[in-house]
Amino acid sequence: MSDYYCWRCHHPLKQLILPLSRREECGHCQADQHVCKMCVHYLRGRCDEDRADTMSDPDKANFCDYFQLRSGSSTSDAGLKLDKNEQAKAKLAALFGDPSPEATSSDEQLSSSELAEKKLRGLLNQSGF
Repeated sequence: MSDYYCWRCHHPLKQLILPLSRREECGHCQADQHVCKMCVHYLRGRCDEDRADTMSDPDKANFCDYFQLRSGSSTSDAGLKLDKNEQAKAKLAALFGDPSPEATSSDEQLSSSELAEKKLRGLLNQSGF
């Protein structure tokens, strides 16, 4: 099974040649695949890469130098919504000092404020702050 799925039809993308060509299309629906919606930097409906040029249409092939192919089932709309929900819950837990479900045994020894600080630092590091 492929680790990559079409952003439009969610069909597995087979026989991809990496790095992904700008002309790559889904064999099932012929949608362009070198698009913003297939990039790891495209989050919350926009590009989180500050240095990238703004693309007028995130569904059309582009020449972005910062494009990095997103892998896994998270390329589907359902997967993105699930990931966003989980991320939002984790952020709220960190904000209010609640332990998240994925807390490890070493996290259990931290106070709620220390755990919140650790989670906040992790979120800031992920977002590049």
